[in-house]
Amino acid sequence: MGAAGAQPETIFYDGKCALCQWAVKFVLKHDRGGTAFRFAPLQGETFRARLSPEYRQPLPDSIVMLAASGSLLLRSDAILHILRQLGGGWKVLATMMGSVPRALRDACYDGVASVRYRIFGMRKEWCPAATPEWRARFDP
Repeated sequence: MGAAGAQPETIFYDGKCALCQWAVKFVLKHDRGGTAFRFAPLQGETFRARLSPEYRQPLPDSIVMLAASGSLLLRSDAILHILRQLGGGWKVLATMMGSVPRALRDACYDGVASVRYRIFGMRKEWCPAATPEWRARFDP
């Protein structure tokens, strides 16, 4: 989890994707301290303001993690980082998944990402239905 006083990391997600919104809710539920992450849709103004067009252009359209270090984590690396930050059993799972070569992890990630709309559907709202406390952790 985020260290006391540390800035939360930002998870940019596909606001139209039902699977991505489910993943956001999962992180909200398991970030018990409520300080490790902030959330913003890839389609929103926060994403455009924080990352210049040359950085945005080649990024995947699912989940992008802006780490506290300022680095961008993509695909399976982003998922593993998020799980590690959640701690506990999720950190153990991330360690086990991290032993799989990145090329294979990313191929699996890209496979799911390519069918996510057909299987999980799309949403009209960019922000998943959430409690007022959770909604405070979203940026436009």
